[in-house]
Amino acid sequence: MARIVMKFGGTSMAGTERIRRVANIVRKQAAGGNEVAVVVSAMAGETDRLVNFCREANALYDPAEYDVVVASGEQVTSGLLALTLQSLGCKARSWLGWQLPVRTIEAHAKARIEGIDADDLVASMEAGEIAVIPGFQGLSDDGRITTLGRGGSDTSAVAVAAAVKADRCDIYTDVDGVYTTDPRIVAKARKLKAVTYEEMLELASVGAKVLQTRSVGLAMKEGVRVQVLSSFVGDDAVPADELPGTMIVSEEEMIELVEKGEVERQHVTGIAHDKNEAKVILTRVPDKPGAVAHIFDPLAKAGINVDMIIQNVGRDKGETDVTFTVPQADLARAQALLEDKRDEIGYNRLITDSQIAKISVVGVGMKSHAGVASTMFQALADRGINIQAITTSEIKVSVLIDEDETELAVRVLHTAYGLDAADEAA
Repeated sequence: MARIVMKFGGTSMAGTERIRRVANIVRKQAAGGNEVAVVVSAMAGETDRLVNFCREANALYDPAEYDVVVASGEQVTSGLLALTLQSLGCKARSWLGWQLPVRTIEAHAKARIEGIDADDLVASMEAGEIAVIPGFQGLSDDGRITTLGRGGSDTSAVAVAAAVKADRCDIYTDVDGVYTTDPRIVAKARKLKAVTYEEMLELASVGAKVLQTRSVGLAMKEGVRVQVLSSFVGDDAVPADELPGTMIVSEEEMIELVEKGEVERQHVTGIAHDKNEAKVILTRVPDKPGAVAHIFDPLAKAGINVDMIIQNVGRDKGETDVTFTVPQADLARAQALLEDKRDEIGYNRLITDSQIAKISVVGVGMKSHAGVASTMFQALADRGINIQAITTSEIKVSVLIDEDETELAVRVLHTAYGLDAADEAA
């Protein structure tokens, strides 16, 4: 018998027919003798609809009241799933964020989970009752409903799994696992049996949309084993315990899997791409202490996330060029802020480009093997793909290229690292 937390996203919960399919998947896990808690998202498109209602009611809406409105989507699906499970003969009940409670800190609409009081929840699960919990929501110190930001249900599921000391957290999505790259771009992309927390965190941060970044970071911190599965399987499909999804595990467990021959370890785990970034170049910035701080301080205060940062070699006149990327949606705001601070920063020109893509090669194997970066650069050069900027970490190399060359770059690199060879590999 295992204690399992199952999470279903908005596509899986989109309508009563799909909710019944989810209920059958949950019932099979419970029928196998497992203790089960389920975390659910709102129906696909529902959160956007509720957000628009808030904007129509008051363009300068109060974030606390915004949370009251948008949290209702998950409340509906949790109640509907509990009702559907009951109709199938299961013992089930919903637990709203304030009933556990899920204690959160920081601001409304982007709260962070501080802890979950799970004693009553565990007692209910031990008694054979299926707990259905709305994701994305919690309770502030002053007793108000809070929400965790978009994609927060993944984080809710991992937090619940940590609180109840679950054996694993199954994240059901519209894909059946984590692939070496986007299968829509590379037909020979392979599903991975397992990836480490570090690798998944890097893949999620550079464009892979399978899991939300915060949820992976929390899973790594709390040591929660996460499995990615598809909810779009036949009603007679085998249980998740036997269905080969992708496990997100610690480096130690990955080594054990490799030693047992269950997973084949490669230097590179996957290729990710992201077209939602824009490049900003500031030319002839004074090459002196504090100059870079004048650039990024106003962006940070405005809540604009900066990703890749490259400072070029200084010029003879004590000047340098600074290149960085921001989300495309924030480019106009970033440009306006920097133009407003031009005299303070002291740059000459501000150049922007939104027609770019970030391509990233990720793999823990980079730590111990040389030549990964050079393989990337040579493979792109051989196909005439120009690299505009480069950044690296211990297990990742990212480059900026023209957006039009995204698919070609992904295919070239997938082949260059041998990821589309030997279908039986991990």
